[in-house]
Amino acid sequence: MNAAAPEPAQPRWQQVLQRAATLILHQWLLIGIGIVCVLAYFFPNVAKHGGTIRSEYSILYGVIAIIFLISGLSIPRQKLLSQFLNWRLHLIVQTISFLFIPALVLAVVHIILAADAGGKIDRAVLAGYIFTACIPTTIASNVVMTRAAGGDDAAALVEVLLANILGPFVTAAWTVSLIPRTGEFEPWRYGGGSLGSMYKEVFQQLGLSVLLPLFVGQLVRWTWPDRTARVLEKTKLPKLASVCMLLLIWTTFSSCFATGALQTLSTQSVVFVVLFNILLYITLTAVCFFCARPPWIFSSRGWSKPIFRRMSPEETIAVCFCGPAKSTALGIPLLYAMWQPVDLFTKAKTSVPVLLYTTEQICVAHFFVQLFRRWHARVNEKENSDSGTHDDVEVGMVEGPRGDHAGRHEVTAA
Repeated sequence: MNAAAPEPAQPRWQQVLQRAATLILHQWLLIGIGIVCVLAYFFPNVAKHGGTIRSEYSILYGVIAIIFLISGLSIPRQKLLSQFLNWRLHLIVQTISFLFIPALVLAVVHIILAADAGGKIDRAVLAGYIFTACIPTTIASNVVMTRAAGGDDAAALVEVLLANILGPFVTAAWTVSLIPRTGEFEPWRYGGGSLGSMYKEVFQQLGLSVLLPLFVGQLVRWTWPDRTARVLEKTKLPKLASVCMLLLIWTTFSSCFATGALQTLSTQSVVFVVLFNILLYITLTAVCFFCARPPWIFSSRGWSKPIFRRMSPEETIAVCFCGPAKSTALGIPLLYAMWQPVDLFTKAKTSVPVLLYTTEQICVAHFFVQLFRRWHARVNEKENSDSGTHDDVEVGMVEGPRGDHAGRHEVTAA
């Protein structure tokens, strides 16, 4: 019987093409971010607020509504309700978002003011950072990234809703309170803008693009649970949410480039903003991870167990994506409403930290998705291994004495 002839080796160019295609498939979101940034730079008027496609409606309402409709279809109702009652989850995420981040950023701003007497870092950028630190977590990307990393998307969704309901009331007063009491920050301490129209716009968007699609999705899932699950599995509909992320980044960068504020900032200011955003996001993610899964020594005493109890890996991933993130959807309308009397160019420069941080957080979070996915798999593998070992020990403890007793009985009978 003749042995099967070996298959001929693929040409080198085919191997290169296959590797390139694999890389593109694995990193398509990052490549897509680069493409939409280039489009935003060369054609900013297409997707800016009030631009050709009216992105303030088509994207900030339509695209976000699609994301939360998918979430409503995907998340079981019992899981959503249980996370609403998770007080420790709320405490960690909202404390980091509204207290820890503003305190950290304010300390950095005062250090820069003490070291930069010449004003190389634009004061509008520093005021923008204080404002960015006080706004709530972003609406859409948290849920998408948490789901992609294998985390608890119900936990992320609950924190998004809670933060964006609190944000309009907390952010304005908190920002004005933290602005340094010096003459160079005078325009931002007494903006004098009216917040009435901003409240109307923000809660209208929250209701129409978040709550209504979520309710519709939950209603469909409750009415036809099995059929909904089959459709989601066959159509891979949750992956559409990642595509929607690219449209959100597109409109964010388009608005940034359309104002011209980014191009007019000093090189030192731009370099500082870009690098500081990356460092800040990574640091805050580490803080969130530590708060969600503190070392065992903190929960060794009885009184500390409820406070320092380690969260599940799925909840931990949700905390790590919700805690450091900030929202452009609330941030930009609130910024322009708070400082309405301030000239447009100054407001545009102040918005640069908001726009760049919210965009860079998605880029950095894309890498954290891969990291948390692997960590989640390792933790599950270890827990399954420990469970299997524990079961073997229990079986041995039960069977061992019985075997010894049977052996002794056989010897006696002989």
